[in-house]
Amino acid sequence: MAISEGRLSKEGYNSNFQDINPPFENYTAAAVEANRCLFCYDAPCMKSCPTSIDVPKFIKQISTENIKGSAHTIFSSNIMGGGCSKVCPVEKLCEGACVYNLLEEEPIQIARLQRYSTEIAIRERWGLFTRKASTGKKVAIVGAGPAGLSCAHVLSREGVDVTIFEKQNKGGGLITYGIAAYKVTPEFCQEEVDYILSIGGIEIRYGQTLGKDIFLNDLEENFHAVFLGMGVGLTRKLGIPGEELNGIADAIDFIYDIRTKPFEKIPVGNKVAVIGMGMTAIDAATQAKRLGAEEVTLVYRRSQAEMPCTETELNIAKLDGCKIIWQAAPREITGFEGKVNSLICDLMSLDSSIPGDRRSPKPTGQTIQLDVDMIIKATGQLPFEELVDKNEFIHKSGRIMVDDQHETSIASIFAGGDCVNGGKEVVDAVQAGKESAAGILNFLKVIPIPNEPLIINPLKL
Repeated sequence: MAISEGRLSKEGYNSNFQDINPPFENYTAAAVEANRCLFCYDAPCMKSCPTSIDVPKFIKQISTENIKGSAHTIFSSNIMGGGCSKVCPVEKLCEGACVYNLLEEEPIQIARLQRYSTEIAIRERWGLFTRKASTGKKVAIVGAGPAGLSCAHVLSREGVDVTIFEKQNKGGGLITYGIAAYKVTPEFCQEEVDYILSIGGIEIRYGQTLGKDIFLNDLEENFHAVFLGMGVGLTRKLGIPGEELNGIADAIDFIYDIRTKPFEKIPVGNKVAVIGMGMTAIDAATQAKRLGAEEVTLVYRRSQAEMPCTETELNIAKLDGCKIIWQAAPREITGFEGKVNSLICDLMSLDSSIPGDRRSPKPTGQTIQLDVDMIIKATGQLPFEELVDKNEFIHKSGRIMVDDQHETSIASIFAGGDCVNGGKEVVDAVQAGKESAAGILNFLKVIPIPNEPLIINPLKL
């Protein structure tokens, strides 16, 4: 057993990493699906969307061939509606709330319809929003991820000049660097960022890390307000013997490499264990399999009833041939000549007597041993507690505390997204960016005035 690159042919990689949810082939196909919608009053799908996209409205606009109007409806609520249509766990959000589920029929394919309109708008670079005259106010944003980009777009529309400081060399955050390659391509991520920036008034400075290249006190001095949308940090440690051996990777780093390098340059083991059962764990496991690993086993300390990922995501892993061991927790990693060769796990029982939403796992005294040559840790990410503490924010274990305006304990500094909530969905970060922008506009005394009505000419395709 060994970790190696180039396990598959070029054709094999292309086949394994093609779009897992292909778009509608043409307008007719999209219209057929759109016309299934019941256009519910007080629609549950809209209520279940964190950004409150008017789902019945944008679907109705598709059905009447008003594609521009549909894209405008989506982007008015979620400027990253294109990316979210590809990566959102819609089965537990809009599509999970569709009334067709109650009728034991397939829900409306909301995500594919949303993708249809937004992809055309992004590809054609439709200018659906107009930036107002500059107010002279300047805002610094840390992080060009979903929260930062969402905040920036709202502020720019109101005439606020925005500078985003991003530590990577591309924008998009989690969508660009932390999502499985078969869900969204790097090319689309770049197109989406460019589309957001096309409104004007937004500058991104890449290679700028808070606490290293830029400092909070400098931002406070040079800008009227600051928004922190830097997400979360490193993967949690397992805290078990053998964690220092070669062959152990953080899931975020593993996925980052897949997103930034040719597939044939990504080393992967022959027998891989992935620890965790969240969306990141599934992405890591399925991609390890698609990179050519012979065996991939997901190890989770609780049962299927408590898993953080959705049933849809779990099924992707199963279809890819990943094995699953429930109620097993890593106890020790053994190695030979400094390299991983096995993972020893405690078998767990679940205790319902301890208060909480999820049953607590405890060792049964039995163990199992897996022969592996690679272990991927997907045990959740930690906030930047040291950075937050150093800047004297009021926080809870590194999660920045904010008020209802998203303002932190330091006046003029706002925060939102994963650095506040600890790590949720992309769409939650987009909404946090919107809400933070509203708080910043209120702080700057910039009164949002509704944009002039957009003249929508039906686009027949």
